[in-house]
Amino acid sequence: MNVLVLSEPAANEPLVLIPGFMADARSFMPQLAQLGADRPVILLTPGLGDTVEKIAAEVAPHLPPRFALVAHGLGGNIAIEILRKRPEAVTRVALIATDPLPESPQLAAEQEALLVAAKTGHLQACMAQMLPLTALHDAPWRDEVMALVMDMADNLGPTQFRRHLRVLQRRPDQQKTLRKVHVPTMIIAGESDTLVPRRRAEFLAAMMPQGCLEIIAEAGHLPQLEQPEAVTKVLKTFLAGRLPTLMLRQTARSALTH
Repeated sequence: MNVLVLSEPAANEPLVLIPGFMADARSFMPQLAQLGADRPVILLTPGLGDTVEKIAAEVAPHLPPRFALVAHGLGGNIAIEILRKRPEAVTRVALIATDPLPESPQLAAEQEALLVAAKTGHLQACMAQMLPLTALHDAPWRDEVMALVMDMADNLGPTQFRRHLRVLQRRPDQQKTLRKVHVPTMIIAGESDTLVPRRRAEFLAAMMPQGCLEIIAEAGHLPQLEQPEAVTKVLKTFLAGRLPTLMLRQTARSALTH
């Protein structure tokens, strides 16, 4: 995984962005300009690792002393591992459409056929199976978002598909790490996401000491592209240090019990 600085250093803490499965910087393109207006933005681009542990071990030493994390999908699993390795460095974290649980053995076994199919010229069909149209909200812009997904996948190619699929299949159970995360955490979920449904997002937010949940209406698995203005607004508020009411109550309650 390579580190690419997308904006000049600013007074505010740096922001590390991690795209998801077979995605590049364009998966955060609607947010980049606004989030990078007053802070340095670092994009972690796909590398050669085939587990979240290897990827995090490769990139973590090169990140700034203090930074915020925003990640989507599989990128969220990498973000959690970075958080585990460098808990003192992460000031806050936003996880979008992220599943902290490991892949089931049955699903991982079913995905093996995709490795051969992608290598033999059927990458788009493989992507359609990994991210079906039904995982996005049924809206006029759904086909446009899916076209971008396919273009990002084509640019990354079948070799990267194999690596990303292996990372997905081998991702660890990250519940233990998340229960120990004592930084403000925003869980963002699309209301129509069928890959990481709302109940899984609620489970993720509930296990974290300072976790809160934001459901994005009329969005599915890619809310930052399906509802870019709504997601950007949530992230700007969160990164500015303003906490949702629920989180403020949790923080106050935690302070009283310690």
